Amino acid sequence: MNKARAFRLALWLVSPLLIASHASAFQSSVVSIPSAAMQQTHGATIVLPDDYARDGGKQRYPVIYLLHGSGGDHTDWAANSRVSELADRYHVILVMPDGGPESWYIDSPFDPRSRYETYVGHEVVAWVDAHLRTIAAKEGRAITGLSMGGFGALHIALDRRDTFGAAGSISGAVDPRACEDEPGIDRVFGDPARHAEFWSRNAIVENTNEFRRAHIDLTIDCGVDDHFVNSNRVLHERLVALGVPHDYAERPGGHTWAYWSNAIRYQVLFFATTFRRNGWNPPQA
Repeated sequence: MNKARAFRLALWLVSPLLIASHASAFQSSVVSIPSAAMQQTHGATIVLPDDYARDGGKQRYPVIYLLHGSGGDHTDWAANSRVSELADRYHVILVMPDGGPESWYIDSPFDPRSRYETYVGHEVVAWVDAHLRTIAAKEGRAITGLSMGGFGALHIALDRRDTFGAAGSISGAVDPRACEDEPGIDRVFGDPARHAEFWSRNAIVENTNEFRRAHIDLTIDCGVDDHFVNSNRVLHERLVALGVPHDYAERPGGHTWAYWSNAIRYQVLFFATTFRRNGWNPPQA
């Protein structure tokens, strides 16, 4: 069975949701992606642009990975925003993997069952490239997320800079040291007092030098009323001081879906522009 047929069969077996509106003809499906690292299978929402079904199987597409926040799952982005329509507008594949409710998208040294950096940053990417017509190179991949997912996107992009050429964060928890009261965070980061060095070492705001070496196209934004805005400002200021190119924006809004569903439109545009600059030529309407 060829890969394209196997993927269609997989989508049928997991009860795909085919979504169409007057303005969009994208296809959104829920698939199951296994993790050898965790010996589990997790759901993922995948959105294909309308072009994907109409181009005769000739075109390869860039992929944007969207990570959910704490307490969420892979359905959050599609259920709470109109992000799926952006697949059609910018001719990209959207992949929304499940990162668990409190994983922080790291390979936790304190919970060996939590290997979500490996899962999202390697296993999901490998599965998507094997089953879909993707641009299977860093120039054709971007990763972003909201809140915990914003932290996860930047963390994974820094650790896997040969995998992702662009990264973003929306209302990102870029300094987990300010999140000690978040449910479950100590399970993966360890006790904040006993393992303070681990918390600091993994804070995005303490890793700005790594961005200078990573050469990742970077976009960061946060609402002016968001409780994470100060740590995002610190990150921005340190990147500026180091001369790291990046987009940074603050807009009216807080830690809400009203803000996130608006912000993602700007980030997908940013990534689409990056893909074009890297040589991607989208199908002509």
